[in-house]
Parts: sequence; structure tokens; C-alpha cells
Amino acid sequence: MIDIHTHILPGIDDGAADQAAAVEAARRLEAIGVTHVVATPHVIPGVYANDRATILAQVTHLQAALDAAGIRVCVLPGAEYYVEPELPEKFDRGMLLTLNDRGRHLLVELPATGVPSYVDQVFFDLLVRGVTPVLAHPERNRELAARPAKVYRLLQKGVLIQVTAGSLVGLFGRDVRKAAELFIGHRWVQFIASDLHGPGGRLAALGEALPKLTALLGREGALKLFEENPRRVLDGAPPVEIGRQKEYRPPGGWFSRLIGRMSAGN
Repeated sequence: MIDIHTHILPGIDDGAADQAAAVEAARRLEAIGVTHVVATPHVIPGVYANDRATILAQVTHLQAALDAAGIRVCVLPGAEYYVEPELPEKFDRGMLLTLNDRGRHLLVELPATGVPSYVDQVFFDLLVRGVTPVLAHPERNRELAARPAKVYRLLQKGVLIQVTAGSLVGLFGRDVRKAAELFIGHRWVQFIASDLHGPGGRLAALGEALPKLTALLGREGALKLFEENPRRVLDGAPPVEIGRQKEYRPPGGWFSRLIGRMSAGN
């Protein structure tokens, strides 16, 4: 497996507290079959000011520690950017760190409760620069979980979707689990990742999610989300689709469907 969203770098965000925790997380990843991880520390203005140089140096340092410990996990560079209007300009200035530093895919997170009005413009401006936004854990965004049609609309515009493994196994509650299952069942999701913050429950959920994902997509589809698509992103290539993407149809009669269409446009 390849994990494209981890907070494994020690001491630079709310992830692994120190090197010992980072090494232990890598050891547990290796035990469940993970061969590569992308270190994606938070970059949040005024909170976590991690820059390219800091992240790249930390990746090199952690990889050396894993090699010394005999842990066969390859650590690759990346970051998780909190969405802000300045992201496209920062990309132009060479400030952003894309997944595996390939210049093609940017991991972006939204606020937990809603979707800022400028998100569509930011994503459009990245896409015209040849950078594809990878939206981190939309199932954990309250607005997107309640209005799935908005996720489908972003997908149709070229945004890619990453779901957290822990969401599938109920780590974040029933509503998040149901949203994750809906997004996956509609073939909207291209990646499953741990979003681990150390050697805890989110890491363990990566292995636990595989049978649940297999039940939703079949073995071949599950492996595309766990292995093939992450590997393609590491190479800077577009992911493969997991069957035909379905448009969201709200349950219920014509009135519910009308509300769904109105929600998609807001």
C-alpha cells in the first residue's frame, strides 16, 4: 500500500510528537504492508508555517532514521495546505510542495464546517496552472457531508477526492462513515489514506478499511484506491477511475430531488 496523506514528520504540526513516535508509526505501517508514505504536514497561515525547505529537510532526516532502524518504508515529501485565496500565487512563486514534489497534485483541506466562497476560484486557478487539487477528507466537512452534490460538482470540475480510512471504520462517527460510503459507492473517490497523526487509531484504520472498501468496490477497485492511484500520483500521472461516476440523487420524492439540485448550486 501507498499512503499519500500522513502527519508523520516529528514535531512540526499536530502529528507525530517526536522522532520515536514517527519511527514507531513507520514500523506499524510496514507491518500492515505500506511501502511508501507521503509526509504531508499541515500548512496553515498563522498556525503551522511549514515551508518547502523545512519539510524537505525533515523528510531526509526521518528517512535516515528509518534506514538506521531497518524499516523499509520510503518517506516522500508533500504538504496539506489549508485552502486560502493566495494558494495559486504561492504556487507561481515556488512556495508550495506538491505530492512527491512532482508539481502536479496539491493536497488541500477545507475548514471542518463549511466551504469558503472562494474555493471554486482557487481550484480553477490551480487547475489552469496544471496543478490538480486533491481534496483531503471531504466526508469530514460538515457541509459537504450534508450536501453530497457539492462534492460531485467539484469532481466534475477536475478536483480529485481522498477519503480517510478511519472514516470508513467509524472513527469519526456514523454521519462521517455514511458520507464516506456514499462518496465511494458513487465512484467519486480516487484515494484512501490514513491521515495518521502518529502510531494510533488512524494508522490502524488503514488496514481495517481494506475489507470494507473491498465490499463496496470489489478487490480490484479497492487496490486501485490503496495502491495504483497513489503510485500514479507519485509519478505525477493522473489516477484511473473506479467505474462510472454517478450523479447524486437525493433519496425521496421530487421535492427532495429539487432541494438537492438547489443545494448543489449554492
